Amino acid sequence: MNPVPFMGRRQCQGATMRTFSYEAILEPGEASDVVVVSFPDVPEAITEGDDEHAALLSAEEALGLALLTYPARGLALPAARTVGQGPIVTVAADVAAKLAVLEAFAAAGISKADLAERLGKDEKAVRRILDPMHPTKLPALSEALAAMGQRLVIGVEPIVRAA
Repeated sequence: MNPVPFMGRRQCQGATMRTFSYEAILEPGEASDVVVVSFPDVPEAITEGDDEHAALLSAEEALGLALLTYPARGLALPAARTVGQGPIVTVAADVAAKLAVLEAFAAAGISKADLAERLGKDEKAVRRILDPMHPTKLPALSEALAAMGQRLVIGVEPIVRAA
């Protein structure tokens, strides 16, 4: 069930807000009690669960981990396309913030030393912020985005439960 049509970006007070949400495909697994989740736009993300609910909970983490590998491999994040009626899965807030920082840094065309200067931090701290697999607290990610002319916005939406 998809309550909101989604194309990867949402209009927000005249500006476009980037989200990290992708359509999922749910299919029966080889075992009768398994549901497999995959993402047409992120083929590296695939997981399963004992039922739809468990599979979709696992899908959030699988999607986030797969997306975090894109910057590490020097690849742009895939565009989110709605192609069917599958559920939309959004990465966890901390992963979305990290992905936003990585995208903003790539778009800014600045060096790590430049970002360190803007933040008043040493370059080692910036390397950790820009490491896709290094956990970074939301305030540090928000500060990094602000230093690159972006603002972190957090939203709340109802959880859609499988029927």
